[in-house]
Amino acid sequence: MEDKEDSFIQLSALQHFLFCERQCALIHIEQIWQENRFTLEGEFMHEKADEQKLRNSGPDTKIEHGLLMKSTNLGLSAKADIVEFHRNTEGKWIPYPVEYKRGKPKANRCDEVQLCAQALCLEEMMGVPIPEGSLFYGKTRHRHVVHFDEELRNLTIGTIERLHKLIDERKTPSPVYEKEKCDNCSLQELCMPKAMRKNVGKYIDEQAGKPVLLL
Repeated sequence: MEDKEDSFIQLSALQHFLFCERQCALIHIEQIWQENRFTLEGEFMHEKADEQKLRNSGPDTKIEHGLLMKSTNLGLSAKADIVEFHRNTEGKWIPYPVEYKRGKPKANRCDEVQLCAQALCLEEMMGVPIPEGSLFYGKTRHRHVVHFDEELRNLTIGTIERLHKLIDERKTPSPVYEKEKCDNCSLQELCMPKAMRKNVGKYIDEQAGKPVLLL
């Protein structure tokens, strides 16, 4: 991976990619974005990270808000919500990434992958192993500890490789309507998954029964 920051992918693209590859392409290839209630609530949660910064600092914990990070090996760059630095028994400061999310824990591992990617960036930058971090959800109002085990690390690295492939090919996938995802997506009106599905169905209906021309 070339060490050119302008070719790095924003780490937030990982969550977009795991949520919907078409959404990811619309945002990170076509540069399309639109706010809705859910994206605004997410922004509010990131702003609330400032309050956590003031409450949790202490003699054995340093807190950095909005820390810039990157990984040359992975071709990623990001600005973290919060990175705590915990002093261990040897007196060394160990990074502990904390990501703020609206809602509640998800059935898939997209949030965990995003957090693990932060840890991989920090490990490369600081040369220390990072065993765990936390996700804070607005609905549950408490932290969920995430262990960066081998399975999650492999999933994260594999997802990053697939994301780079999507961005490098610069091809936006066709829409596939999934009610739970699409109805909550801020890009629904621009993506138009229902309309695309209807047009395909209409075309098939129109073609049914027509004679086949043999050449």
